[in-house]
Amino acid sequence: MAAANYLLSEEQFLCSICLDVFTDPVSAPCGHNFCKNCITVHWDTNDQYLCPMCKEVFITRPELRVNTFISEMVAQFRQSAQQKASSSSSERQASKPGEVPCDACTGTKLKALKSCLDCLVSYCETHLEPHLTASRLKRHQLIDPVENLEGRMCTKHDKPLELFCKTDQTCVCMLCPVLDHKMHEFVPLKEECEGKKAELGKTEAEIQQMIQKRRLKVQEIEHLVDLSKEGADREIAEGVQVFTSLKESVERGQAELIDTIKEKQKTTEQQAEAFIKELEQEISELMKRRTEVEQLSHSEDHLHLLQSIQSLNIHHPPPTKDWTEVSVPPPSYEGTVVRAVSQLEETLSKEMKKLLEAELKRVQQYAEDVTLDPDTAHPELILSDEDKRVKHGDVTKTLPNNPERFSHCACVLGKQSFSSGRFYYEVQVTGKTKWTLGVARESINRKGLITLRPEDGFWSIWLRNGNKYKALDGPPVRLSLKSRPQKVGVFVDYEDGLVSFYDVDAAALIYSFTGCSFTEKLFPYFSPWLNDGGKNSAPLIISPVRVN
Repeated sequence: MAAANYLLSEEQFLCSICLDVFTDPVSAPCGHNFCKNCITVHWDTNDQYLCPMCKEVFITRPELRVNTFISEMVAQFRQSAQQKASSSSSERQASKPGEVPCDACTGTKLKALKSCLDCLVSYCETHLEPHLTASRLKRHQLIDPVENLEGRMCTKHDKPLELFCKTDQTCVCMLCPVLDHKMHEFVPLKEECEGKKAELGKTEAEIQQMIQKRRLKVQEIEHLVDLSKEGADREIAEGVQVFTSLKESVERGQAELIDTIKEKQKTTEQQAEAFIKELEQEISELMKRRTEVEQLSHSEDHLHLLQSIQSLNIHHPPPTKDWTEVSVPPPSYEGTVVRAVSQLEETLSKEMKKLLEAELKRVQQYAEDVTLDPDTAHPELILSDEDKRVKHGDVTKTLPNNPERFSHCACVLGKQSFSSGRFYYEVQVTGKTKWTLGVARESINRKGLITLRPEDGFWSIWLRNGNKYKALDGPPVRLSLKSRPQKVGVFVDYEDGLVSFYDVDAAALIYSFTGCSFTEKLFPYFSPWLNDGGKNSAPLIISPVRVN
């Protein structure tokens, strides 16, 4: 009998009425077994005496007696199950804080594996076994263990919440649509959950995409910081090189200046020493003659006196130089200093040219493909088919007077706009006697007279009368250029508030607007000015940028 227990399962000892292990098992005439109390209550509450399992009807109420064989088997099974449960409990740990405990455990509460919505009970592994083996219990709805199972029941009808009311956006039981939610739209909870999961999945994907975009932005910013550091290091290295060269040039010029001055001073001192030595020699000769004259003047020997005077020619002094016009003029140092400074200026000019060439190459890296916008062109301007050339035509064309078009001044804007970063473009001005170039903000006045100055949204320079250049700052600044530019480069750093103009061929800076505050879109600005009877007929040409 003991060996047989291992071949029997709990399902074989369950009453089909109470779904629990038999208590006082009895057998109906049809052969099915029930708890004595369960079948008794069943027949007491029904009009017919039928078997709950096979539905066989008995004419008279059967007399029931406890089946001792099954009773002994149940007792044996209970003992074995208790031992197994005791052994299993000792091997498993009790539920921890935050875990759902088993409601069926009487002693130490083990961790629940599932919760039954039909029983409103959470079961551990041992107490869950009947729901996995018994045919009737298998139909129960099992979910992951949760607390407050009562909260999953309809408070009005005491039924599981199995539907979702899309009208009221609430969870309801199967009776609610008939009793409380008439004419509402319902879907099974599972279907609604699947829809919500799909929405959550979409939201998760959108959030993930936002995260990815921001991670890419972080990488972009980090890359920009790296580029900025590289640029800073390069600028520092070039600056150090320039200033080191200048410092060495200054020190070399200073040393040469000191050496030249010292050499001149040494020459002067040597000349003075030679004159002094010669003078001292003459003084010595004169003092010797004076002594001889003094001695003869006191002599009593008349013959000796006369003979000595005649032999020495005493009345004539020894030969000497005429020192009247002889002098030692102080050396001139001014020319030396001027030449040293001039040489330093030449060195500085060469270094500045190198710096400007390097700067121009850097800004040319931000070259943009700029074209002219016909919708902004004054009616007297003529644009090329590719919108790269513009000149004055002396004839007013009939064009739509749209808000973007200049109505009075012969100018045109670029089609491209810029509201961040850096951009650069080049314009050929060969053969022109008048022109204006620069950038303008989007909100500038385009109708009637305009004032070209930063306060009114223009940052530009112009040429007038063939050789007069001016930066239209506030106030305007006259420009003295060493040569007439044939190609002008325009560079803008939006964030740094900088607009610079370059003579591209000479690699020279013409003028820079600094400390600008840009808050709108910026457009390239062009004015070929009037034709002036053919003297200024050459076009402004937007040229491709070529980095040398």
